[in-house]
Amino acid sequence: MNSRIFIIAVLFVAFTSLNVVKGQDRFPDGTPVSNWFKKVEPTRIETLGKSYRITDFGVEQDSTLLQTEKIQAVIDKAHEAGGGVVIIPKGTFLSGSLFFKPKTHLHLEEGAVLKGSDDISHFELLMTRIEGETVKYFAALVNADRVDGFTVSGKGTLDGNGLRYWKAFWLRRGFNPNCTNKDEMRPRVLYVSNSKDVQVSGIHLKNSPFWTSHYYRCENVKLVDLRITAPEKPVKAPSSDAIDLDDCHNVLIKNCYMSVNDDAIALKGGKGPQADKDPNNGPNYNIIIEDCTFGFCHSTLTCGSESIHSYNIIYRNNTLDGAKRMLQLKMRPDTPQEYEHILVENVKGTADIMLFIRPWTQFFDLKGEEGIKLSYARNIVLRNIDLECNVLFDVSNSDQYQLSNFTFENMNIKAKRPHINQRYIENFTLKNVVVNGKEVAQQ
Repeated sequence: MNSRIFIIAVLFVAFTSLNVVKGQDRFPDGTPVSNWFKKVEPTRIETLGKSYRITDFGVEQDSTLLQTEKIQAVIDKAHEAGGGVVIIPKGTFLSGSLFFKPKTHLHLEEGAVLKGSDDISHFELLMTRIEGETVKYFAALVNADRVDGFTVSGKGTLDGNGLRYWKAFWLRRGFNPNCTNKDEMRPRVLYVSNSKDVQVSGIHLKNSPFWTSHYYRCENVKLVDLRITAPEKPVKAPSSDAIDLDDCHNVLIKNCYMSVNDDAIALKGGKGPQADKDPNNGPNYNIIIEDCTFGFCHSTLTCGSESIHSYNIIYRNNTLDGAKRMLQLKMRPDTPQEYEHILVENVKGTADIMLFIRPWTQFFDLKGEEGIKLSYARNIVLRNIDLECNVLFDVSNSDQYQLSNFTFENMNIKAKRPHINQRYIENFTLKNVVVNGKEVAQQ
């Protein structure tokens, strides 16, 4: 290579890299990505106040002994003293619902397991948020409401102990096919609400009876280096979503492994014909999901099923290993929905379906109103995708929703069912989309 060609090549690489950086510095609607998303620092518990090791306060290392009250007393003691870190040491500790207070934190040492009871009566019944509604339901194993700066850290485990709940759910569904998710009473593992500057890092969350982790009305949330699992077999863990974001903004999900028997990441926010007018509901926006690996799950990223507006979503540099769907948009006939400004880029691996958009048919209620609620999905870009799947484009044409301004760019797809119904989407752009070795022509 002569010097002139070398210089041109270097300039091209530099220019391309600059454009990539610029692209990553903006959300899909063009607004800047703040530096907050780029700063990921480990939780340093020594900076969070006094440490409260639960075994120093009468909690026994006994995996069969329910110790909710004793553990809660340690949390309360830390709060009353001005804050601090509640430390779970190596061993398994059984508990019902626990409630963290302002300036208190949770740290699970390596080998530590905080395990939920499999008796629902050990979980407080209270007003909470579940399935797009604010209703009376059961608290999670770990709860933090209005706890700005809350952290969960360490190398230990939050274990939902879900087997008994899963078996009871499927038994109930067996004799009553119309059994809803809430009919079989089940707690979540982690619920954080009405809080800012939250970080959950390092731990393993597993075997949730219901949703694994749920964040409602939270701002500035970092979920980093997590492992979130629930089985698909031999007993399926129903509704075991790894991460549910419900009316949240400024969220970073980074370097996590997720494999659950439902959606890995679900964007919630409300449901019903008047959901967009309910003050308890709201949008999800400014979400970055990057450097994650997804094992088996129903979908790696889902908008819905209880969502009114999700936008400015960046999903990048992720790997799929046997997921059912890469991206799913659940379109409810009873809820006005908007999904827009979503970017999916730099994805590789295997999935059953790349893109799934169909009318939602399970458990909806127009509450006496006539006619469906029209929904919209627009300004959605999928690019730099290297995927092996069974179905490339599982999208239904429907008068229930309008799809517009989609872009597929720089794709290398192997698919058993490769057809793309371009007419289903208004302003559908295809650029360098190669499927089974052949470029797909723009229609």
